[in-house]
Amino acid sequence: MAWYEESFGEDYLTVYKHRDFQGAYEEVKQMSNWLHLKKGDKVLDLCCGMGRHSMALEELGYQVTGVDLSETLLNEARKMDTSSRIQWVRGDMRRIPDIGTYDAVVNLFTSFGYFEDDEENLLVIKEISHHLKPKGKFIIDFLNADYVTNNLVSYSERIDGHVTIREERQIHDFFVTKKITILEPNQQSRTYREQVKLYGLSDFERMISLANLTIDNVYGHYSGHIYTKNESPRMIISGHKLA
Repeated sequence: MAWYEESFGEDYLTVYKHRDFQGAYEEVKQMSNWLHLKKGDKVLDLCCGMGRHSMALEELGYQVTGVDLSETLLNEARKMDTSSRIQWVRGDMRRIPDIGTYDAVVNLFTSFGYFEDDEENLLVIKEISHHLKPKGKFIIDFLNADYVTNNLVSYSERIDGHVTIREERQIHDFFVTKKITILEPNQQSRTYREQVKLYGLSDFERMISLANLTIDNVYGHYSGHIYTKNESPRMIISGHKLA
């Protein structure tokens, strides 16, 4: 089983529950300024997870569809979407179901680079293009590979209630990997792996050009700071589909 089929289950909700909805709302407000969206525009949140950003987008007045491979995370999103205003769809980001075209597609929280083969990762960008209207906008929010390489925290541990979460990180063969170990009293430890390919800006420029897209801006943080190779923690790429 691929790591991304195994890792995004019930324990993922424990590991990442510190990601708050207020933070997602602030990020989405900034994104909407970059994308110049109008109320009522259709937005696809690709790899929506438990739906934090999807719900913030809907609150700002957009028609939102959230796509994710994990039924566990989609069920969590449906529970929190008490008014059922968002369309939640299970799908692989390399082969998105036929759900129409959108004014914008967003891919957030380093939900890219999951696959070892460059062609498979390129398929994701081609799917983003395929589901965009002509001149439609996109955002890919990715880690900054140079910053991660120079600032990698190899080990961290935190306690959440009665649960201990250990995270071990390393870089090997152009991938950053994270081993997550969950420890609970009187239970056997559970271990998961996450893996992301370390693409740089030039790699994205190449893949994006192959998908009939173009880059408008690259930000290094949701504060709006412009991306710099060695200092920016993120690489947030915004652009649009060519007519």
